[in-house]
Amino acid sequence: MLIADAVHIWREPDGDYHVEWRTTDGKVEVTVEPMDASPSEATYCPDTESARFSGLEPARRHRFLVRDDFGNEVLAGERRIHLEGSPNFRDFGGYSTAAGQRVKWGYLFRSGQLSALSDADVAQLEALELDLVFDFRREEEQELEPSRLPGSRAPRVVSLPIIPGSNSRFFEEAEGHTGDRQAMFDFMLEINSDFALAQTQTYGRMFEEILARQDARFLVHCAAGKDRTGFAAAIILLALGVPREVVMSDYLLTSRFFEPAEQVERLRRKYQMEHMAWDAILPMLEVHEDYLLQALNAIDAQYPSVEDYLADALAVGPAELAELRGRYLE
Repeated sequence: MLIADAVHIWREPDGDYHVEWRTTDGKVEVTVEPMDASPSEATYCPDTESARFSGLEPARRHRFLVRDDFGNEVLAGERRIHLEGSPNFRDFGGYSTAAGQRVKWGYLFRSGQLSALSDADVAQLEALELDLVFDFRREEEQELEPSRLPGSRAPRVVSLPIIPGSNSRFFEEAEGHTGDRQAMFDFMLEINSDFALAQTQTYGRMFEEILARQDARFLVHCAAGKDRTGFAAAIILLALGVPREVVMSDYLLTSRFFEPAEQVERLRRKYQMEHMAWDAILPMLEVHEDYLLQALNAIDAQYPSVEDYLADALAVGPAELAELRGRYLE
């Protein structure tokens, strides 16, 4: 049987669409049909539960109807949006909630930094009609690498700087790391606990801004789009009622589109880590289930439920939850 929340679609750099699905039994036959699209060439790969579509109109986002031979079907949109200058740009809508509703496509987006966008990327960004952009990068990051955003119908940028580890200790301790991968991995765990417990004012402000603008289309982003942004997207999906296992699956998708090894030298220069071994830096750039799990476990240790955490720590109580769900679920 087709697993609804395991359907993922992204556009390759050459313009072809890659559609991936999972079933409870690999022998189930699955068909994929582009919606409202001109004829296209499809190549199915049953062994990898995927298909590739060529010839679709490049100037628009496409949706696909994925159906198994039991009659189960999923209407899914493009999850990873191909931007040359921001490879980890994703729509994190489309997921099912525990109550049987579905998060709307085209309203919730996440990404890494936007400073290297091409003109074509900016045009794609404009087509998304974003209302709000939440920038979790440090103020120095924002100043050194300013975002490229549409000039027409420009979104409102909300600066919510988060310093890894809450303070400059991150950078001070980094100077002492020379080759200990485990020490950096442990520090990333600490950072993720920090997101949940020490950055409540920042993430609470994010929800406040979302609620202040009716039906806002918004983007949450940082430098890589995986840690500060990863927790933001996770807590938004949890607030909407998406199950934890699905939230974790979305979090781990970053590993598909963000290549840590390609970013090591940039990170060395950015944080003055030239003295550090390559392997010791990688945990800062990798995505691990343990990272987000650390944040969720920190919440569980101090609050009876996620709903209590949202209400007590982020000022997102029952009324705010109902409003969010009324806007972003269908």
